[in-house]
Amino acid sequence: MLRSLHIKNYALIDALHMDFDAGFSVITGETGAGKSIILGAINLLLGQRADVKAIRVGASKCVIEAFFEVSQYAMQTFFEVNKLDYDDICILRREVQASGKSRAFINDTPVSLTLLRELGDQLIDIHSQHQNLLLNKEGFQLDVLDMIAGNEPLNNDYFRAYESWRKLEKELTGLRELSERSRADEDYIRFQLEQFAEVSLKVGEKELLEQEVETLAHTEDIKSSLYKLTQLFDGDQVGLLTLLREASNELSNLKVIYPQVEELAERVASAVIELKDIAEEISDKGESVSYNPERLQEAEKRLDSIYSLEQKHRVQTVKELMDIEREFIQQLDDITSYDERIEVLEAHTKQALDAAFKLAESLSATRRAAAKKVEDELSMRLLPLGMPNVRFQIDITPKEALSAHGLDAVSFLFSANKNGTLQNITSVASGGEIARVMLSIKAMIAGAVKLPTIIFDEIDTGVSGEIADRMADMMFKMGGLDRQVISITHLPQIAAKGSSHFKVYKEDNEQETISNIKKLNKEERIKEIANMLSGATLTDAALSNARALLGYK
Repeated sequence: MLRSLHIKNYALIDALHMDFDAGFSVITGETGAGKSIILGAINLLLGQRADVKAIRVGASKCVIEAFFEVSQYAMQTFFEVNKLDYDDICILRREVQASGKSRAFINDTPVSLTLLRELGDQLIDIHSQHQNLLLNKEGFQLDVLDMIAGNEPLNNDYFRAYESWRKLEKELTGLRELSERSRADEDYIRFQLEQFAEVSLKVGEKELLEQEVETLAHTEDIKSSLYKLTQLFDGDQVGLLTLLREASNELSNLKVIYPQVEELAERVASAVIELKDIAEEISDKGESVSYNPERLQEAEKRLDSIYSLEQKHRVQTVKELMDIEREFIQQLDDITSYDERIEVLEAHTKQALDAAFKLAESLSATRRAAAKKVEDELSMRLLPLGMPNVRFQIDITPKEALSAHGLDAVSFLFSANKNGTLQNITSVASGGEIARVMLSIKAMIAGAVKLPTIIFDEIDTGVSGEIADRMADMMFKMGGLDRQVISITHLPQIAAKGSSHFKVYKEDNEQETISNIKKLNKEERIKEIANMLSGATLTDAALSNARALLGYK
């Protein structure tokens, strides 16, 4: 629960400090004194968007800090999960600089506004007048039922199952769309693969064909050169081999009388053998080379097919073409496998939908049970609040499809008159009636959800007299359920029921107007309640009535 609040340089507040007790506390003050400013500062502390205009004129920054006692609320897990230091006292701090920069802290550790807001939601529930509009919001109505039913674990299980189904459904839709697009491309891919199949690419073939075409295109030139070489080596006229044989014979004869040339004779003899082999090979090649126009045309046609495929796919090598062919084959395999993959995913999606549907049905059952309890308890709470003929009913109808909150469409129906037709509550209830319904709902929720601090901001709008007194009793009882209830009020009947009473007021000095707050003692409370009863003129009757309201003799 909230133990103390410190506000510095916020709006009309220079420096303000408040210490709070358990139970029911009230805050009063004239219109414009600064009650809404204090509430605005608390909202800022709880993660509301910062506005530099809220910084007091002339100040460089504003600071709002609050101390909460959290030892009784089993919040250790939150701190552990978010790697924050845990202590029985939790400190929240928000700083907003005139430059617009904002910083948030939990136990002096810098945190994001999201985390500050998440923790703040577990520490304080602020109910302001505009929240009465929530009565017409289906989400709020479902939340009421779920809180009364204690559905948080079941809701978490359902939402996980719902999100799992939605994820699979999205994946299945994407796969179906991809399959449809791929089906449209299937004929194109098959046509491309047929062209690749016709060419039947082989690694290195293009280079061999290019060499073969080069040879076939120059057959006559090759044969002529080879014939000329054959004549040079061993022609009818004197050729290289004839001269070399003569040189070998001469050296063989010479070595008999001149042994020093024996090695030269052997080398020349080897040369004769080598040149003879070369001459024979050249002659054989000359015989083997022949002009073959059919083969040349065939090779050129084959090369044209490869070149055409390379040009079509904008590549320069057979290897790149073969890579493209493999890609087409993989795409075709994917297309043919889509049906199987879709079938498997459909089965998984159906399983996930069935699981989510079962949990949604469980939620619906708990909500229907809780609806009866809410109807009975809310009617019982509203009877003493000036609604003797009140009828309240919760209409739960099934939706056609799952939503993030299950299968239920919820509507709160209301009639304050004995013979009145039950209608949507915000269509027929007055402002005062709505305020009483919301207070009753909050009181009922307070018995089901352990929220440390509840702040009511003028929830008493539209009521007075005995009804206000009974509303005060309800808030007082809420504050007695191991809770802290704070009411910002204009009604003396409610102000008198507070265990603690704070007054907001404005002071003027030479430079500025400043809002301040103080905790009232017994005599100050009597005067404040009397002023609320009679206005600015303090009468003995008002003082006497104030003492009576406060239970003083």
